[in-house]
Amino acid sequence: MNRTLEIKPTKYGRKELSENKNESEKITPHERKDYPTEDKSPTANETPTENTSVNKTEKDVLLEIKEVGYTYCTKTAETEALRRVSFSVEKGGFVAVVGPSGCGKTTLLSLISGTISPTVGKVILSGNCRVGYMLQRDHLFEWRTVEKNLLLGPETEKNLTDETRNYVSGLIDKYGLGEFRKVKPRQLSGGMRQRAALIRTLATKPDLLLLDEPFSALDFQTRMKVCDDVYSIIKNEGKTALLVTHDVSEAISMADRIVVLSKRPATVRKILSPNFDRNLSPLMRRESPSFAPTFQELWTDISSDSPQND
Repeated sequence: MNRTLEIKPTKYGRKELSENKNESEKITPHERKDYPTEDKSPTANETPTENTSVNKTEKDVLLEIKEVGYTYCTKTAETEALRRVSFSVEKGGFVAVVGPSGCGKTTLLSLISGTISPTVGKVILSGNCRVGYMLQRDHLFEWRTVEKNLLLGPETEKNLTDETRNYVSGLIDKYGLGEFRKVKPRQLSGGMRQRAALIRTLATKPDLLLLDEPFSALDFQTRMKVCDDVYSIIKNEGKTALLVTHDVSEAISMADRIVVLSKRPATVRKILSPNFDRNLSPLMRRESPSFAPTFQELWTDISSDSPQND
């Protein structure tokens, strides 16, 4: 008889594992369990949600975050990181999440990737949505060639077929790393390493890309160039992206929509759609007349919510 493990939230948000002999519920990376929220009634401080009256079908929405909360539990204390966070990501969209330092942005990505489960609420991924995660550091293995680094995902998934090799080889050539495929990562510039890290993430053909401050380790000039490169690659490959960043200008220059989180416990303060032509590159958006007022609006929101000593 097959047995599954059922996650049960306790009074304080901790999760207990118990054996369930009924094959009723299985939690997979693409299907998060629904935990009941404690209070569904609206309050004066209720966080804003998106206008769902717009023509938005289930097919359009690749990711939906519904009333998600998360509490970190230790032996001595409990810390509420997220509280009733709600927003969605449409297929083909580029959404950025910004907020004060330590407000729970990376925790949100961990919930979406399935690394951890929400204390309350739902994380809903459409259909068989595959998720790719690009971390802050490139984590390229110095003892493997660039090409072997980029094939690591399919290799781990035991999907190292000729078709996969050809696909990754095509990405390497298409995005300017062809002459470096047989060298070690130490011979790549910082920008090239980030490009390689993105291609490695794309190698498993994800539908949704999670980007966790991927440009934070780069100097300013390199960051400007890499932002353009990454944005171009994501759009060319027709991918959906969710970017977490502390850099407000980065969010404005790359995203179609920006989710602004408050300080911990984080709630959604506002959801903003910058008024830019989607065909503009991040660098060209920075030169737009509407860039400065949008930056000022977001900066004021985040700064007013940051701790005094942050």
